[in-house]
Amino acid sequence: MLRYPLVCPTQHFFFLPDMRTLSEYLIEAERNHGHMCPGQVLGVRMAMAGCRSIGIDEPKSSRRLIVFVEIDRCAADAVNTVTGCRLGKRTLKFRDFGKLAATFLNTETGAAVRVVAVDESRELARTRYGHLPTKKEQQMAAYTELPDEELFRFERVRVLLDDADLPGHPLTRVRCDACGEGVNDRREVVEGEKTLCRGCAGNAYYERVD
Repeated sequence: MLRYPLVCPTQHFFFLPDMRTLSEYLIEAERNHGHMCPGQVLGVRMAMAGCRSIGIDEPKSSRRLIVFVEIDRCAADAVNTVTGCRLGKRTLKFRDFGKLAATFLNTETGAAVRVVAVDESRELARTRYGHLPTKKEQQMAAYTELPDEELFRFERVRVLLDDADLPGHPLTRVRCDACGEGVNDRREVVEGEKTLCRGCAGNAYYERVD
C-alpha cells in the first residue's frame, strides 16, 4: 500500500495509509468533471494534502470530514472527487470568496486546515516547464509534479460550526410570513413581528416576473 507524507505548516511529518494515488484521483476527476485542466489537478492535490493534514487517510469512507470551498470553478469539482463531500449531504460548504482555497475540518478532533493555492505557482510553471509549448501544458506538468509546499500555503484554523449547519435532519422549519415558503435550519430573518425568508427580507438573488 502506498503511503503519503503529511504536509502542514509546522513541517512535522508522519504517514497515513490507504489514500489513493494522484493518478487514480485524476482519472476519476476527469470523468466526473468532463475534462482535465490545471484547476482539476490543483483541486485534487489540494484535497489530498488537506485531508492528510487533519488525519483523514481515506476521505470517502470518513464521516468526520467537512470541507469549505471558496470558489465555484473546476477545483471545486476536484475537491468533491477526492473527498466525496457534497452539498446535499451538508458536508461540502460553499463560501463565495473567489479564491482557489478550501478548508478541511475533522469534526471528531476539531483539527482544521485552510489550503490556499499560491499565485507564485503560475510563474513556477512558466519558468520550470517553459520547454512545453502551451501554458496549459506547463501548468498541468507543474501542478502534477511540484511539491505541495511550492503549490500551496497551509494555515491551521479554527472552524466553529453551528448545530444547524451540521449534517442530519433539519433542526427547525418555519414558514415565511410573506411568501409562505418553508425555511429550514434557522435561515429565517425576524423583522419586528414578522418571520421572513432571506429572499423576502431583501437578499434574493432573483427577481420575480409576473
